[in-house]
Amino acid sequence: MSSGAQGRAEIVGLLRRHDVSPAKRLGQNFLIDPNIIDKIVDLAGVGPGHQVLEVGAGTGTLTRALAATGARVLAYEVDQRLRPVLGEVLGGLDNVEVRFADAATAPLAAGSWTVVANLPYYLSTSLLLDWLQAGSQPERFVVMVQREVAERLTAGPGSRVYGIPSVITGLYGKPRLAFRVPPTVFYPPPEVDSAVVEIVRHHPSAHAATAARLAATAFGQRRKMLRRSLGTTLADAEPVLAAAGIDPRARPEDLPVEQFLALAEVVDA
Repeated sequence: MSSGAQGRAEIVGLLRRHDVSPAKRLGQNFLIDPNIIDKIVDLAGVGPGHQVLEVGAGTGTLTRALAATGARVLAYEVDQRLRPVLGEVLGGLDNVEVRFADAATAPLAAGSWTVVANLPYYLSTSLLLDWLQAGSQPERFVVMVQREVAERLTAGPGSRVYGIPSVITGLYGKPRLAFRVPPTVFYPPPEVDSAVVEIVRHHPSAHAATAARLAATAFGQRRKMLRRSLGTTLADAEPVLAAAGIDPRARPEDLPVEQFLALAEVVDA
């Protein structure tokens, strides 16, 4: 069923009525394709009884579509210029709360949360990785990000884009790239493609933080063998790597998340 999301004409007209133009410094590329909105909402699978966190409410088109499912929606927006826009679009919806604040520093109320958002490109990676490592909330993410970011978050060992974001995401959740999105579905269109990523949080290992730290050190010199790149962190890297069942000649992009965890377990022992 269609959510009745706004199309390009409605969004452009709405912004003009309130004398608002997209701000590049805030990464504002507003979704204007109702079909993409519906795909995101369908993938989120939320409804009555669910709590949804949206980062970057923008013109409120995704917010309104999420509210139509019956879920409780808490939407954050940092651009005060959009206050009258969101007031017009979301006025009268008693299951929506809009806060004009930075979601990255705002505490969440207790309960299970799903993040559903068209994330501004400039903060998407840091925000996701911070939330994944911070604790038990949110439990699930359905987010639009730059395609390059999506590929890094979901990459596996051996991929040229496998790195710190891939390892941290794998340590704390199960990621997948759901679908790709062209620039034409945004106003204004960005210069890059986008993609929607789903991440389901899982209970992390007690050694996850150490594994993330070791991965960060290793990928800091990703072309070097682990016995060299980890030499600054581990006093005697070769026997430690061997104890974890890892070839000291391997490079960080060769190691799956499970091997970083095995190494962390040896280091923490």
